[in-house]
Amino acid sequence: MKKLIIQMFKFGIVGAIAFVVDYGIMAFLTEVFGVPYLISSTLSFCISVVVNYLLSMKYVFEGKEDVKKQTEFITFVILSVIGLGINQIVMYLVADVWLAEINKSYLIAKLVATVVVMIWNFVSRKLLLEKK
Repeated sequence: MKKLIIQMFKFGIVGAIAFVVDYGIMAFLTEVFGVPYLISSTLSFCISVVVNYLLSMKYVFEGKEDVKKQTEFITFVILSVIGLGINQIVMYLVADVWLAEINKSYLIAKLVATVVVMIWNFVSRKLLLEKK
């Protein structure tokens, strides 16, 4: 149990770093360059996936020894693409449906989406990428 708690703590730190990359790039692209939030969110999410993979497989999860790094990365990307889909759905529902009247609601939506995707990421990566 102690190992799981430490792992979740490390996952949180790595996730926080990836979140800063994701959120920062999204806000920068939207606020500075006027990129629509769903596009900037997709671009920032993709960049943060690479950062997250590198940090997660180095500090959080112990990869399976019988799996090639390319296969591991592809699995990570597939899980992340599913996470991106979850991210986009949650952002749309929160920003355009639930909080449509609030200016810059996409910033709040991103926070909600991040929590939902974080749960998906930990559980799916733990089950599919980590050595048993």
